[in-house]
Amino acid sequence: MTPEFFTISLLNGVSYGLLLFMLSSGLTLIFSMMGVLNFAHTSFYMLGAYFAYTLSGILGFWPALFICPVLVGVLGALFERYSLRRVHKYGHVPELLVTFGLSYLVLEVVQLVWGRGTVPYGLPPALQGPLFTLYGTQFPRSRSFVMLVALLMLVAVWLLLTRTRIGLVIQAALKNPEMVEALGHNVPRVFMMVFGGGCALAGLAGVIGGNTYVTEPAMAASVGSIIFVVVVVGGMGSLAGAFVASLLIGVVQTFAVALDWSLAGLFTSMGHQVNESSFGWPVLRLTLSQVAPILPYLFLVLILIFRPKGLLGTRGD
Repeated sequence: MTPEFFTISLLNGVSYGLLLFMLSSGLTLIFSMMGVLNFAHTSFYMLGAYFAYTLSGILGFWPALFICPVLVGVLGALFERYSLRRVHKYGHVPELLVTFGLSYLVLEVVQLVWGRGTVPYGLPPALQGPLFTLYGTQFPRSRSFVMLVALLMLVAVWLLLTRTRIGLVIQAALKNPEMVEALGHNVPRVFMMVFGGGCALAGLAGVIGGNTYVTEPAMAASVGSIIFVVVVVGGMGSLAGAFVASLLIGVVQTFAVALDWSLAGLFTSMGHQVNESSFGWPVLRLTLSQVAPILPYLFLVLILIFRPKGLLGTRGD
């Protein structure tokens, strides 16, 4: 493992992990404040990318960067107000079903409007090319921009929840909604704002992730499962846990896909003879890059077995 490989892989892993955090943070906020596990969360991420693709062709990327998360947040707030709120009193299962149905509805609408193929949502000129060269390898500006936006978003959310009056109202509504309502605050409206804000964060991730990676109808499904892994591993409802788990999974996956280490190579380096006739050869010959896609789910299983609340989770329900 050369210094060049380690440094570039680490930067790429942190970049990918911070994009995962941008997605998982909204889902974590919604769950921690409302107890709702939104199965359609990555659909709002996809909407952010497609909205940005359309608006960037009309207004340019930078106006779209600010407008699209607001549009996605408004759609999320309307969904909470006119659909999710009506089933909230019936428990978690109807909530899961209605958000699950919304994810399929959004997918069909996207395919009807933008088609089933990949759309040419490209990077703006300011984000094209390398930001710097390290050990002869260029690190792209686009990934650096993802990292910058994710860190700014983390600081902004933390300041909002801990240093503003609306943040105090939100936290109070979570712990004692009856008292907050008695003080004159509209608790359902607060929850609608929280849900819309979480969806807006997913939309923001879509705006900057859609042109950094790819914008297509399958983009929601491709990150859907990994986002729930991040939320569970970090701890249900823990924003700090989601941040740690996102970075951990992003770095581990990035390193794993580039390594061809295997158990057969390990045993050979220790002086043991391993070949096709050895017991368990199909497993022994698998390289780390081949099993990289399942590593987060393996980590999820281990977390559920040894620490069900997650790395930094405190919520017990």
